[in-house]
Parts: sequence; C-alpha cells; structure tokens
Amino acid sequence: MKRLMFTLLTGALLTGSLALADDVVKPKSVAGKRAENQQDRIAQGVKSGQLTPKETVNLEKKEAAIHKEVRTERKANGGTLTPAEKKQVNSQQNKVSKQIDNKKHNDKKQ
Repeated sequence: MKRLMFTLLTGALLTGSLALADDVVKPKSVAGKRAENQQDRIAQGVKSGQLTPKETVNLEKKEAAIHKEVRTERKANGGTLTPAEKKQVNSQQNKVSKQIDNKKHNDKKQ
C-alpha cells in the first residue's frame, strides 16, 4: 500500500513538473531538451527504486526552481534568454544532473 501511494504521488509530481517544463521551457531549446531528459532520468530512478521518496521530492523541487527562473527571465526579456542567462541555466542543470546521478547510485533504495 505504501509503495502504491508513493508511486501515485511521484507520478503526480512528475506529471506536474513535465507540464510545467512544457509551459516554461521551449521543447526544442537546449534547456528544454535537458529538462525533459532530466525528468526522464528522475522517473526512471523512481521506477527502478533507485530514488527514495525524499530524494525524488528534493530533485523535483530543484528542477521546478530552475523552470521558474527560466520562466521569469524569459518574461523579463521578451520570451528569450540572454547568453549569460543560458550559461547560468546550463550550469544549474549540470549541478542537478550530477545530483540525479549521485542519488541514483547511492546505497539508498526505495
């Protein structure tokens, strides 16, 4: 029962994050493709049991913060990111990517 509830909750979080990613990050942009890829990696970690509920929530919050920042910056710049903002987003995505990998390969299991 606990596993079912976790799966349902995680599915809801991932679905919400993906919807947010589609709304915030252009799907064909580099940042959009990376956001999609990272969401897939988190979902795979949940499905395989490599990510605990706490790890999943933590990663989802970080992804959502990046999406919110991109949305805010695009809104302020007429729908685009400046080169400096792109560099910053890429750096943030690199950091979260490493965290996804570390959390998926630690000793904690669902």
